[in-house]
Amino acid sequence: MPTYVYRCKVCGTEFEKVQSFDDPAVAVCPHGHEETRRVFVPAGIIFKGSGWYITDSRKEKNGSHGKSESNNASNE
Repeated sequence: MPTYVYRCKVCGTEFEKVQSFDDPAVAVCPHGHEETRRVFVPAGIIFKGSGWYITDSRKEKNGSHGKSESNNASNE
């Protein structure tokens, strides 16, 4: 289940709540105020490897994947 971050509009307190997607949003902060908003936090994604390039998935004119003609010529 995902963890959601909420912030109280009255006192500014931030708190987390583990909820199902179907659960209603939390309406009351831990201090008893009834004005909370969900805070959107960016996901922690780390891409590792040689990189993400347009040539990694694009077909060459000769129909090969991933290797260019210059790489094929140097390997012969």
